[in-house]
Amino acid sequence: MNRHLSISAILLILSFMTVAMPVQAQAEPGDSPSAQSASDPQIPVDELELVLRPLTKAEMEAEAAAWTDLLKAKVTEISQAKLQVKRLARDAEKAKETAEQREKLQETITRLEEERIALADRLQVVLTSLEEKGGDPAPHRAYVTAVSGPAVAIDVTDTAATWIAIRGWLTSKEGGLRWGKNIALFIVTLIVFWILSHILAGVTRRGLARSQKASALLKDFFVRLVSRTTLLAGVLVAVTMLEVNIGPVLAIVGAAGFVVAFALQGTLSNFASGLLILYYKPFDVGDAVTVAGSVSGSVESMNLVSTHIKSWDNQRIVVPNNSIWGNVITNITGLPIRRVDMTFGIAYHDDVDRARQVLESILQEHELVLNDPAPVVRVHELGDSSVNFICRPWSKTSDYWTVYWDVTRAVKKRFDAEGISIPFPQRDVHLHPATPASGSA
Repeated sequence: MNRHLSISAILLILSFMTVAMPVQAQAEPGDSPSAQSASDPQIPVDELELVLRPLTKAEMEAEAAAWTDLLKAKVTEISQAKLQVKRLARDAEKAKETAEQREKLQETITRLEEERIALADRLQVVLTSLEEKGGDPAPHRAYVTAVSGPAVAIDVTDTAATWIAIRGWLTSKEGGLRWGKNIALFIVTLIVFWILSHILAGVTRRGLARSQKASALLKDFFVRLVSRTTLLAGVLVAVTMLEVNIGPVLAIVGAAGFVVAFALQGTLSNFASGLLILYYKPFDVGDAVTVAGSVSGSVESMNLVSTHIKSWDNQRIVVPNNSIWGNVITNITGLPIRRVDMTFGIAYHDDVDRARQVLESILQEHELVLNDPAPVVRVHELGDSSVNFICRPWSKTSDYWTVYWDVTRAVKKRFDAEGISIPFPQRDVHLHPATPASGSA
């Protein structure tokens, strides 16, 4: 019996403990989570991001709804205050009292607008977190866009109220002061990146100057690439200083890449040809070339789309890189020495050996003619009216035209002094008497 009493006592004690313990409510599967961060509308943005980080998609939807409600309430306050200002503006009986009330109301509206902007900023942070976790922030963002009109409404019929609104917006930390700071940061960022682009371009230029293999075109290309890439990065960073989200813009550009590539096939082909020209280095800046079939001149500059060539008569010719790479490229000044090809004719009655000696002596006496390779002077052709010599001295590429013109002038003077004639083209014409036609008188 004592045993049964002990068991009964134990059961009685357990029942009392169960009644005394607090009953913890368990969330039903259908219950919606409550918002956590919206209880403090003035929470700093960086702290808000930390609070939102561990929340799930469902919890983020509750956060977005709560912050949207806060924004709605603030917009309602602003609308009521503006409506009251409109009504006071129509009351012309108590002008002085009305003006004072309107001024106070306008100051209140400025403060409310400042609070609205702060709420909208925090709601955007919530919506970004919601989107990252798979939610749909589109309806909330549409509402933010709809209620985020101009903070200062221009009313030409009420200039006093408008001036109060403008003055309040300029002095507001979420209005004029905020945008003044943003614009100042935008300008400073652009200046800093502009200076940085020049510094990096100079470092790149000095680094590439030590390379003996890189062409001047390749060096210029990399210097421009570094400079322009730095400037582009600076523009993107500067735009973010104006509180512009460049993520969607970059996404649109990436999605449109295929369409742009298809539309710019010719440009991309020139781009690829430009890369090949830079890599294989068939010519460099300052080289005399013949490209694209018939374009001759000196290379001025090159980019990834075209090459600029200055013709011999000082015309600038822009040649697409695809036309250059797809045709024969003749680099006239690509090698350090060149052979100067000349032809001189003497009359058939002149002494061939003497003429050859004169030509050889002229070449030997000229200081710009190279001894190695040795010049060649040979009887080359028995022409219609002259015996033709080939005269082929070698010179530095830079001295080509000097040797050509000097030797030509010297040959004329020496041939005249030696009595060797340079004949004009001539042709023998034989006339035959006409044969009388048969049966003629």
